[in-house]
Amino acid sequence: MGLDEIVPAIFLIAVLIMVLPSFLHTNSKSKQFLKNLFIWSIIVVSIVLVSYLVLK
Repeated sequence: MGLDEIVPAIFLIAVLIMVLPSFLHTNSKSKQFLKNLFIWSIIVVSIVLVSYLVLK
């Protein structure tokens, strides 16, 4: 695992740390939270798939 893999992972974790508290605060209702979590999981999975196909 080189530096080209570690640096993006650190940045993604940093963004998650900055966004997660606000995300949890605004989604206090469980139905809304699950809906937003589902939307974000679709976004993340699609980005990972596209980056995997492009960079392969």
